[in-house]
Amino acid sequence: MSAGPGSAASPAPPAAWWRALPNGQAACDLCPIGCRLREGQTGPCGTRANRHGVMAPLHYGRIATAALDPIEKKPLFHFHPGCDILSVAAPGCNLHCAFCQNWNLSQEHDAPTRPATARELVATAIDHGSVGIAFTYSEPLVWFEFVRDTARAARAAGLATVLVTNGYLNPEPLAELLPLIDAANIDLKSMDDRFYRRVCKARLAPVLDSIRRFVAAGVHVELTNLVIPGHNDDEASLEALIDFVAGLGRPVPLHFSAYHPAWRMQAPPTPRATLLRAYEQASRRLDWVYLGNLSGEQGRDSRCPTCATLLVDRSSYRGISTLTPSAACPHCGTPHPFIL
Repeated sequence: MSAGPGSAASPAPPAAWWRALPNGQAACDLCPIGCRLREGQTGPCGTRANRHGVMAPLHYGRIATAALDPIEKKPLFHFHPGCDILSVAAPGCNLHCAFCQNWNLSQEHDAPTRPATARELVATAIDHGSVGIAFTYSEPLVWFEFVRDTARAARAAGLATVLVTNGYLNPEPLAELLPLIDAANIDLKSMDDRFYRRVCKARLAPVLDSIRRFVAAGVHVELTNLVIPGHNDDEASLEALIDFVAGLGRPVPLHFSAYHPAWRMQAPPTPRATLLRAYEQASRRLDWVYLGNLSGEQGRDSRCPTCATLLVDRSSYRGISTLTPSAACPHCGTPHPFIL
């Protein structure tokens, strides 16, 4: 999908959230990694670099891909079910998960890009009947400046802004961004800090803190956990995850997704039985549990926890809602946490 005819690269503004250091170095304050970059050095995220002592946002006004997706693909099951959303990405990520499913975009920092402006993306979304713009496929939080500016343009045009993110951002830049965000699917990869350090080259605590901040800011939040055999699929690990989701203070949908070998991890694919066990375990305490990358009906549709009425049918992958305009069950009238 083209971002619009005659696209020209937007002039990059100054990078946000950095400090000048002695000897021409630049300190990045965007995410918990806290890089200190020498002249000419690019950060491990591939999105910011020291250019003559100044931090430069490398992919401002450039996109690697754009597509019109069903919003269920993000996955967001409770946010405008059945709608399409313009999905865009640039190369780069501040995590280096060994199992990355999109490694050729997130980890290959020289992936080809083309110019696109915030105004063009907004116009493209409107022209295609999109409910908004989703920043997805790679990590949007390190594309901070362009995401922020495009989200402002989207808000002014009455469009939603969606993030599909790892949540690995410092509190101060997150506070700047959150008022512009309508919905987010956040990857919660494990409740074990050792897993994050060993497999993702990151830490758990900043992710949990970000999730709480998204929820507290009133952003519509759904969480995804990629279930990897031998790494995060045991009953205790899943129970810790369920505990966290149950304690967020409002209903948050939880998606368990099947893993397939990718990039640097060659663990066997997630058995169907493991996903079903996770679903049953979580459903004992959570009302909204879903399964991804798995064929079959279980964990696909949304049903009223009170009377079991089908609320959103996803048999055709695109959701078909029977909810009332106020997001209540059409049978028993119970209100539910959907945005229509």
